[in-house]
Amino acid sequence: MQGVFYRATAKEVGQALDLKGWVKNTKDGHVESIVSGSEKALQQYIEWCRKGPEKAIVNSINVTSIQEEKFDDFKVIRG
Repeated sequence: MQGVFYRATAKEVGQALDLKGWVKNTKDGHVESIVSGSEKALQQYIEWCRKGPEKAIVNSINVTSIQEEKFDDFKVIRG
């Protein structure tokens, strides 16, 4: 996913949906994100993640529910 602005665009989408959390690249080259917000906004974010930004190629995503975490904003974590 290098060079397609997936993380930056995920942050923009998350902020537009009033979600809080983070997005980062993993050591194995995948993208990981933990977000909290309304169920509707979370579903919209998940749908966006399935496609990603225009130049991204998304093969699959895994969605896992975890105990809600509280975040102050939505940020990109750099490794």
